[in-house]
Formats: sequence, C-alpha cells, structure tokens
Amino acid sequence: QVQLVESGGGLVQPGGSLRLSCSASGRVFSIYGMGWYRQAPGKQREMVATLTTTGPANYSDSAKDRFTISWANAKTTVNLQMNNLKPEDTAVYYCRADQNFGYDWGQGTQVTVVA
Repeated sequence: QVQLVESGGGLVQPGGSLRLSCSASGRVFSIYGMGWYRQAPGKQREMVATLTTTGPANYSDSAKDRFTISWANAKTTVNLQMNNLKPEDTAVYYCRADQNFGYDWGQGTQVTVVA
C-alpha cells in the first residue's frame, strides 16, 4: 500500500495560480504512475492530469495549456502547477498512485477560485 499526502490547495482569485504537491510513502517501488483528479460538488470525480514513470503526461481538455504535472524527489512526488485558474476549477483535488494491483488515493485538498 502507498500513503499519499497532498498539500498546496487554497483560495485564489480568477487568473491566479496554485501549486499542488503529492508525496508518496510506503510501497513506492510499486508505483508506475501518479495523477491528479478533482471532484466538484454534485459532480463525478474526473481526471485532471496523469503521469507515468516512463511516458508523457496526459491532460484533460480543461487542464491542457494551463496546468503542468511533473515528477520530483526521485518520482515519489508529483506536482501540479495550475495557472490561469477559473471559477470552474473549484473542487477537491485528489492525488492517486497507480500500481500493478490497484491504486491508492490521497485525502484531497480543496481548491477554491473566487473573485
């Protein structure tokens, strides 16, 4: 099992930036990918950006050109730089670590974009 700790959420005005970070511990050697997902009130959880240990990043249409996902700390941390934030980006953002036998979720961090 992998434990995930997220940080970096908060309150920001439209057009602002935030950087989310997710650090993994435990069976990190089993991770082949990590990603960020979000869930707004009354909506289903959706993929924002994902990254594998060997391949390119993958972004949702809404995140493309505004968000950047990247590895850090020997690929045990994944960061999400979010620029030009919009009110519709408001959600709880969850980190996920993908392993061969399943995946683990972080506890979530709130991002609120409001004027």
